Amino acid sequence: MNDSLASPNRRTFLKQAAGLATFYIVPRHVLGRGFLAPSDQTTVGFIGLGKQANGLRGQFLKNDARVIAACDVDKTKVSAFAEAVNKHYAEKAETSTYNGCQSYDDYRALLGNKAIDAVVIATPDHWHSVIAIQSAKAGKDIYCEKPLSLTIQEGRDMVNATRKYKRIFQTGNMQRSWKEFRQAVELVRNGYIGQIKTVNVNVGGPPHEFDLTAEPVPAGLNWNAWLGPNTIERPYNNVLDPSLTATFWGKWRDIRDFGGGGMTDWGAHMFDIAQWGLDMDNSGPVELQPGKDGKGLIYRYANGVEMHHTPAEGPQFCQFIGTEGTIKVARKELTTTPASLQDKVIGENEKRVYFSDNHYKDFLDAIKSRKAPICDVEVGHRTASVCTLGNIAYQLGRPLRWNPANEKFENDADANKLLSRPMRKEWTA
Repeated sequence: MNDSLASPNRRTFLKQAAGLATFYIVPRHVLGRGFLAPSDQTTVGFIGLGKQANGLRGQFLKNDARVIAACDVDKTKVSAFAEAVNKHYAEKAETSTYNGCQSYDDYRALLGNKAIDAVVIATPDHWHSVIAIQSAKAGKDIYCEKPLSLTIQEGRDMVNATRKYKRIFQTGNMQRSWKEFRQAVELVRNGYIGQIKTVNVNVGGPPHEFDLTAEPVPAGLNWNAWLGPNTIERPYNNVLDPSLTATFWGKWRDIRDFGGGGMTDWGAHMFDIAQWGLDMDNSGPVELQPGKDGKGLIYRYANGVEMHHTPAEGPQFCQFIGTEGTIKVARKELTTTPASLQDKVIGENEKRVYFSDNHYKDFLDAIKSRKAPICDVEVGHRTASVCTLGNIAYQLGRPLRWNPANEKFENDADANKLLSRPMRKEWTA
């Protein structure tokens, strides 16, 4: 066990558990109009309570999940999150107070709470695999933010754990539940722009090495726990773990120790649509090489399709170029050539993809049905792999051959070393 993550004492745990048990016997009629009884709801614990978690909290509450636990290594974030949840339920039940959201500073203690059905993991990327794998072992279903993992090996380990423990796993690639992206993919799969020759993806570039100066650690933040499985000690800087009042997103995404830069941040959205459109959710490219004049990157699939990563100004997008037209899709934007395809109605007898118009409800429904959701762990892993392969190619600056079946580079020991990372011993089990 990591001494930096101290578990709540038994007295505190029993007190919290008693409070939860009290809530469970509240009569249905007391809960307010349109309010589901706890027994009708999936109970959820949140792990990682930054800016993204606050948005997710609203989505899960809106879709009638029962949020009963919150965990972060920053005590101020735990308090604020739990307070927001308790306020929501107090207002729904038309009562002055509610204390049903338990607070944790150690996710392992949260996982030990048998009242929790599922967890939402919204930590920085370097924590995803460790928490997800232990969540699966603890019998929890999992919603994990994208990108799925920091390394390709960790992603495969997450898939294996999910399958071994028979868990439901939704990756937060929510664009798959948006109309414009589903329309683009179905147009592509049904051949409305002919044979696909090229896919252009516009997202940011790779991460950079750590370059931040040390700052005093704020009161209430366990910095050693924030670093977690990383073997390299890094000093605290506020851009890595912004306060709740900060107007910017955490910049840990840009640093190789913790994230994958724009390639994995937005790439997990736009490369995901490319994979979906090309029907490559169980595979990936077979070759990567630097772009013309060393700018950008070219992926090649076994079927001859090229995917170009050439960062440009403006919104992130995915563009399919076929022998008979083009489709460019971004958030709230779908542009087609010919233009008539934009509103083309895809017939029931044509190729249709999994339908979801609510990523969070889809996950909650999957928990009940025990069927895979729209962005199952394998899908999330394959998309994250495409992003990470690109980062490895940028880092090495030379052509690479990739085998998507065994998930290894061909005859390239140096590249294969980058498929995993060293972690603190207590997190490698």
